[in-house]
Order: sequence, then structure tokens, then C-alpha cells
Amino acid sequence: MEKRSRSFYVLTAFFALFILFLYGPTLTIGVLSFQGPQGGLTFPMNGVSLHWFRDLFEEQAVGDIWGAFRRSLALGLMVMVTTVVVSVMGGLAFRKRFAGSGALFYLIIASLVIPSILISLGVGLIFNQFGLRVHWATSGFGSQLTWTLPFGLLIMFAVFNRFDRSYEEAARDQGASAWQTIRFVVLPIIAPSLIGVALFGFTLSYDEFARTLLTAGSYNTLPLEIFGMTTNVTTPVIYALGTLTTLFSFLIIGAFIVTVWALGKRRARLGSDAGKGV
Repeated sequence: MEKRSRSFYVLTAFFALFILFLYGPTLTIGVLSFQGPQGGLTFPMNGVSLHWFRDLFEEQAVGDIWGAFRRSLALGLMVMVTTVVVSVMGGLAFRKRFAGSGALFYLIIASLVIPSILISLGVGLIFNQFGLRVHWATSGFGSQLTWTLPFGLLIMFAVFNRFDRSYEEAARDQGASAWQTIRFVVLPIIAPSLIGVALFGFTLSYDEFARTLLTAGSYNTLPLEIFGMTTNVTTPVIYALGTLTTLFSFLIIGAFIVTVWALGKRRARLGSDAGKGV
């Protein structure tokens, strides 16, 4: 058996510490959410129970947890669909260079380095100046797109940069129209990347705080609601909420991963059938 070098163990220890630093707070909150009815917000734990999870589903004296969750879910889906559609359209457009494409690219990416709170403030001011209502589904939606679209476009630029155009040429040689080529050739090939863009769009929107802070209007999204709860909730119910929202996030990520896996298996099966002449 080959002997491991000292650097291997050093790097392994460093990686283990990184993982602990990354997930330690989440694990701590998860553990404390199972405090007993008399438990507090810190260790040591006072019993073990599901009391605080049950408390979440009872009428709350403060806040609107489930209303905020529904708003965050709806907003996340809106942002996800818009990000996917615009990113694909942008990726297709940038395959053909046009005047000002370079400047437009850097203008799009620039929103990633502008402080999020300034984006939120700017969008809120624009809506106020035009006499429009500041609302999570309008101004909040727009401010979050300034965060998700650059990521989606960067992914699509990379995908189309290495896309083999011979597939499109073959489809056109067979008489396919431009729309048929995109629908039946391009989109199926880039489907795993589209799922990645969708995952980025949803998760970035679902937990976005700063860009929603001044654009959500009178109704909070879930991150804003949780932040508000930290000022007046002094029981582990907030930890229980954090645990459930984290599990929900992992569930969404798992669903996307399974979808990518299923698409890969389907493509492999279709390729195998085509090779056999089926």
C-alpha cells in the first residue's frame, strides 16, 4: 500500500475544517431546533422534542411565516423561468457578434459587483419616481433579476461557446426550420445546463435578502421575515424554521440533480437505440 505524504494529511485536515466551517452553523441550528419545550437558544439542550416544529404550524403571535414562504416560492419560480428564458435567448444572440456586444456583456456582468443594497435602493427609487407601487412581485422581481440573470447568461455563454454547430447544420439539411432546430436539437442537448440555470435562478432568489430589502413593499419574503423574527422571537422556533427551510432547499437541489440524471440516462438510451438502428 502506497504511503501517504504529509501534505496529503495536511490538505485533508484543511478540507475537513473547511467543511466544518461551511456546515457547522447549519448543523448547530438543526440540533438546537430539537430543544425541549423549556429549551432556549443556546446549549446545553433542555430535553429533546419536536415541540418547536409543531409550534411553527400553530397560529403565530408575530409574523407571517407561511405567507412569506408562499411569496418567496412564487417569486423564486418567476425569477427561475425568466432567468432560463432570457439566458437562452441571450446565449443564442451572443453567438453572432454584433456592434456593442462586448460593452453590453460587461454592462450585464457589472451588476454582480455593485453592492446589492444599492441595487435595492435604486430600484425602489425608480418605482417611487414613476409613481409605481413597490411590491415583491414587481420591484422585488426586477431587483432579483439583476442578480440571477448575469449568472444564467455566463453559463449560457460558456455552453454555446463550445456547442457543436454541426448538429444544427444537419437539422437544417434535413429541412428543419430555425424554430424546429432550436426546439428539437439545441434545447435537448443543452437541457442539463438549462436545469443548472434554473437551479441557480431559484435558489439565488429564494434566499436573497439585500436586493429585496427595499423592494418588497408591505409584504415580506421569507428571508426578510426571518430577519424580522430575530429581533422579537426568543425561542428555538426560529431554529425550527431555519431547519425546515434548509431541508426544503436541499430537496429542491436533489430534485434538480435527479432530473439531470434522468435526462442523462434518457439521452444515453436514445443514443444506444440509434446506434442499434432501433
